[in-house]
Order: sequence, then structure tokens, then C-alpha cells
Amino acid sequence: MQHDIAKLDEKYFMQVFGKRLPVCFTRGEDVYLFDLDGKKYTDFLSGIAVNCLGYSDEGYKSALKSCVDNLMHTSNYFYIEPQAKLAEILCKATDMDNVFFQNSGAEAVEGALKLARKYHYNNGGQRTQIITMKDSFHGRTLATLAATGQDKFHEAYKPLIDSFTYVSPNDIAELTSAISGKTAAVMIEPIIGEGGIIKITPEYFAAVRALCDKHGALMIADEIQTGCGRTGEFLASPALGAMPDVVILAKSLGSGFPIGAFLARGKAATALKAGDHGSTFGGNHLACTAAYYVVNKLTTTDILTHVMDIGAYLKQQLTDLKQEFSCIQQVRGKGLMLGIDLDEEIDAKDVLKKLLSMGFVTATAGANVLRFLPPYTIQRQHIDKLIAALKQVL
Repeated sequence: MQHDIAKLDEKYFMQVFGKRLPVCFTRGEDVYLFDLDGKKYTDFLSGIAVNCLGYSDEGYKSALKSCVDNLMHTSNYFYIEPQAKLAEILCKATDMDNVFFQNSGAEAVEGALKLARKYHYNNGGQRTQIITMKDSFHGRTLATLAATGQDKFHEAYKPLIDSFTYVSPNDIAELTSAISGKTAAVMIEPIIGEGGIIKITPEYFAAVRALCDKHGALMIADEIQTGCGRTGEFLASPALGAMPDVVILAKSLGSGFPIGAFLARGKAATALKAGDHGSTFGGNHLACTAAYYVVNKLTTTDILTHVMDIGAYLKQQLTDLKQEFSCIQQVRGKGLMLGIDLDEEIDAKDVLKKLLSMGFVTATAGANVLRFLPPYTIQRQHIDKLIAALKQVL
């Protein structure tokens, strides 16, 4: 059966993902995934930081089923009850003033970039330069690809949109030299995810805020991966000591249902006027019903306290493992967004494949980082089994 599905995929689906990992999941339960043969896997990837509530949240399932039974989509020509309620709870959770909903993280980044340009246009300027970080990742559309600070994604699509300048993360001097009165915005991930789980220091994050204020630029935080509780706080930005003008969310926001959002505060919140932006599917009944349930659960229960506690436990276990295995160069990340940077003598992708064969789903990032992004419902016993398997592989 799995072989048949692979043959269909290879014949009819554009092979942009190359040779996929040889597993086809058909069911989820708690923090487990099951393949076509019924084999059980413990999930330390959660759909690339998406399925934050795991696979057995009955309230989430019930909310979506009710929406499917009643009304999934109208359009943004009309008021949408779950959209309005989600906007309220999300703005209150983030201390932002307003929000626009999209279908994906890349679309939300595009919307934030449009907002930055329109903000300066409204104020009599045509600022176009956006500063982003080297090793960053912001999406795969032409604009978000250009915003991504990794050359390997660029070559086939040149000439790129030339409005982007890349600076080294945590290098205040380099940022100071790059920013000017022509800069529209600085866009930064609080933890650079796809680039290798690289933490931004509080000093640098504060410097971004100060330099944006000095030069009249907007500060945009791409919290697609860190946001909605992945680090143990609803947003990672406030814990770094500065609030951006615009925040971008996706991934965990819908816990499996596709939705993205960009939020704004202060003067940035008034930049987009009627006709400046829009979406057919963005913010429809089904997407907002899913996200409302997620945000409500994250903000009214103790689940984020659990994320912080269990994330600290996982990080400590990985740190202890580093003392035992010299091939682990560094343990990186925060909360349930963690990774181990491996020496080049061991390929992180080989470790991933061996763990998968043993029933553990993980990911890689950056040059050679093994990455862990489990559901927020992960427990100590799951982590202990992962560590035992990782010891065996290493």
C-alpha cells in the first residue's frame, strides 16, 4: 500500500520535496502517529511546529465538526462571527491593536511587507529597503524567498526583488551600518528556526527596536514558528525586552488547520485602508473556528506553563547528552523549539532517518542541526524514550 502511494506521488505530484521519508501516516492519537501498517511513532515534529495540541483534543475536533456541519465559508464581503471573536482574543493575547488573517505564513509575511511599504507611503515616503537576518527563512513566494537570508534558495529565481538587505544576527554594529532613513522595516525571527535554531539575544532585539525608532522604520517580528506558545510564552518577543510594530503568526495558530495572521499596533495598525489588501479564503469560518479554539486554550489553561517546564526538561536531557557525546557541539533553543548542533562527522539527516526507523519523528535545520518541535502535550516519559533512542543512535 505504501509503495503504491509512493508511486502515485512520484508520477503525479511535482517532486519539489525530492525523495520523501518512507512513511505514510494515517492516524494520530495523543502525541503519537500511526502509519499504514499500524506502526506507532512518537511525534517530535508536530507537522513542523503546527500540531501544537497533539491529536486527541476532543474540544478542537468538536469545534471543527460543528463548523463543517453549519457553515465553512462565505467571504470577507460579510461579517464573520468567528473571525471577529478570534481577532479580539488574539489582539488581547498579543497586546496588538488589529489583525488580518491569511491562509499561510508566507501570505502573512507578504501582508506585513505590504503594510510596511504602505505605512511609509502614507507618510509621504517611498521606503522600500527591508533588512532581514542571514540564515533567516520567511517563505517560498518570490517576495518571501527574497526576504529569506539564505543564498541556496535564491539562485534559480534571480533576479530577486532587490529590496532586501541581509545582516548577521546578533551583530549590532552591522545592523547599525545597514539601517538608515531609507529603511522601511527590519524583520527578525526571535529564534531563527529553519536556519538552525539560532537564538536572538535580548541586547540585539532591543537594539533592533531602538534603531527602528531612531530611523523611523517599522520592526516586524516573524513569529510564525516561535509564536502561539512554542517557547513557553504566547509571543517570544516580549521576553526579549521589546515589542515590534508588526507580528506574524501561522503554524501553531490553527493546530493543523491552515491559517496565518499579521498583527499591528500603534501607527502601523492604521496603515492599510479599504482596498489595500484582501483575501478570498483568509479568515473564513472554518479557519477562524480552529484558531479561536487554539488561542482560547493557550490563554485560559496552564498549557504554556507545561510547555516551559517540559521544554526545560527536554533541554536539560539534551544538555546532559552533550556531556556524554562529543559529536554534539551545542544545544540550542527554548521551550519546545530545540535542536542539537552536530559535528560534521555525523550527518543530522542520518540520525533523523535512524530515529524514524525506531519510531521517533524529528526534523533537521540549518547546516547540521537535529530539531525537536513536539506537540505541547508531550510528557517526560516520551522524552526519556527519545533520549534513550538518541543515545543508541549516536
